[in-house]
Amino acid sequence: MSSFHPSDRLNKKAADLGFFLCTVAKAEPMDEEAHRLDDWLNQGYHGKMGYMANHFELRTDPTKLVPGARSVISLGYNYHNPDLPEDPEAPRVSQYAYGEDYHKVIRRKLKELFRWMKDEYGDIQGRVFVDSGPVLERDWARRSGLGWVGKHTLLINREVGSYFFLAELIVDLSLEPDPPIKDYCGTCTRCIDACPTDAISLSGYLLDASKCISYLTIELREAIPAEFKENLQRWAFGCDICQDVCPWNRFAQRHEEPAFNPHPDLLVMSKSDWKEMTEDIFDSVFGRTPVKRAGWEKLIHENVRVLL
Repeated sequence: MSSFHPSDRLNKKAADLGFFLCTVAKAEPMDEEAHRLDDWLNQGYHGKMGYMANHFELRTDPTKLVPGARSVISLGYNYHNPDLPEDPEAPRVSQYAYGEDYHKVIRRKLKELFRWMKDEYGDIQGRVFVDSGPVLERDWARRSGLGWVGKHTLLINREVGSYFFLAELIVDLSLEPDPPIKDYCGTCTRCIDACPTDAISLSGYLLDASKCISYLTIELREAIPAEFKENLQRWAFGCDICQDVCPWNRFAQRHEEPAFNPHPDLLVMSKSDWKEMTEDIFDSVFGRTPVKRAGWEKLIHENVRVLL
């Protein structure tokens, strides 16, 4: 099967579905990334996220996930919402979790794109992923030139910054790959300097996730360690600090996805509203959002209790 570049029709279809970035990498074993992941795991930087060590071969070889895989299509979906809580003392939630669970929203769009591809290119085989399954999505996006990995270890795109979700289509269709792009972080260290828990190494490009506020307020299913309690800076779920200070995010534009708009009560809740939040209110405000993953008990009795 000969290779060809994705047509304007494919890119247009992806754009019509809301994906503002679309690039392609050749599906092949990721030897360099496998070595880096193994080293990161061995240093214990994944904390209590034991699942990161599972399915290692699947994570580093897309042909194990999709037999006969030829291409990995990476897509970006904007979630940027610069609106802040009206009460400056209220706990904060990361932008990505303001609206409906992105897994569901983007997966629906990915499936529609894949159905369109089958109609367009024939009976191709593949799978869709959005922050799900053992896929190194950031590395596939980097390989295909969708962006570069910044010093905070998140993907950055020169035109749109870093406030976007990543999604993938792994298919047995042979597409011409896009080249990777250079690193444009330069000598900037704003993300490193701004991280209140020193989760980013002094030289950058390495994250000790066990110190990251997002890990502490989402992934950690036990009490937040005492040494971090004074450094959470009002973050109750997730953290945007390293992105907020990144100069490339001056290019970020507000998203146009209605499903990602916050519940009308979220940003008007006061400090006291958060402190008195019942489980019913939690379900009403966060029931369809990624915050539901933490649960009322974790969010209020562990995270918010520490903040207030």
